[in-house]
Amino acid sequence: MVATQVALTRALRRGQRLEEENLALRSGSGADSGGPVMIAASPAMERVRQIIARVGPSDASILITGENGSGKDVIAQAVHSVSARAGRPLVTVNTGGLNESLFESELFGHVKGAFTDAKTDRVGRFELADGGTLFLDEIANVPLGQQARLLRVLETGEFERVGSSRTRRVDVRIVSATNADLDAEVRAVRFREDLLFRLNIVEILVPPLRERKEDIPDLAAYFLTHKSARYRKRVTGFDQAATNLLLSHTWHGNLRELDHAVERAVPMTEGPAIAAHDLALRGANREVASRLEDMSIEEVEAFLIRKSLQRFQGNVSHAASALGLSRSALYRRIQRYSL
Repeated sequence: MVATQVALTRALRRGQRLEEENLALRSGSGADSGGPVMIAASPAMERVRQIIARVGPSDASILITGENGSGKDVIAQAVHSVSARAGRPLVTVNTGGLNESLFESELFGHVKGAFTDAKTDRVGRFELADGGTLFLDEIANVPLGQQARLLRVLETGEFERVGSSRTRRVDVRIVSATNADLDAEVRAVRFREDLLFRLNIVEILVPPLRERKEDIPDLAAYFLTHKSARYRKRVTGFDQAATNLLLSHTWHGNLRELDHAVERAVPMTEGPAIAAHDLALRGANREVASRLEDMSIEEVEAFLIRKSLQRFQGNVSHAASALGLSRSALYRRIQRYSL
């Protein structure tokens, strides 16, 4: 366990070497764009990477599912970057922010005079993405009344701008994302089943951060590198207590929460390394209390021993003293609980 902690701490300090040591897939704007990276050190993310490698070069429509903040937009960029369309635009639309009237104009464009505020022609997102990839984020929120029109474009590549009778054609690869259960939306008659079939040729499920904790060190180091540069502050890594906290936290907000935690810690830290109290993770104490309430006595004892060993970096004598045990008693418990 101690060796694992040391390895994780070292990984947190790789910082500048991160992009050479991990799979970093960026948008078509290039590796120097500073955009999100996909870090695939964990088995869960390695499976995602393998799916991207297999289906990315094809034109198959891909549905990316996962919790809020899990990095679905990064996966969309990764898919685009390994496709034959990588040299063409990747255009993103947050469909959750569009009402029915805006949806048509945003995706398909409009001509001058189509409605009161249409003072000039407008090119829609489908045309902007012609030859490239269109990423439809929060796809579950597409207005039901517009889903038939979206389905038509996916099937034929044809559409008309709002206010025009001229049919236009585009060649666009569709990648969509949602945190909703689209099968449940279909049953509730809020989402068309035929549209779901068309969107979900291949599904990529992005695991939440709590299921890919092996990635936390490199993710935290990546965020730290960028936040340190942003705030012009030299912060080299995380101390042992901060490392333990990063690895034990449940990260309900996923990558977004981790990014925010590191950004908040950088200006607050007083030393070269971020301390646990600098992270100020919301609900951390409540999470520990909740876990303890659900544990058996043996599980609580194993939990406390593990925490004590982490605190003293594997020094059994110090951990035993803190727990009020003899060294031999602590060794017996370490063996009993396979620690």
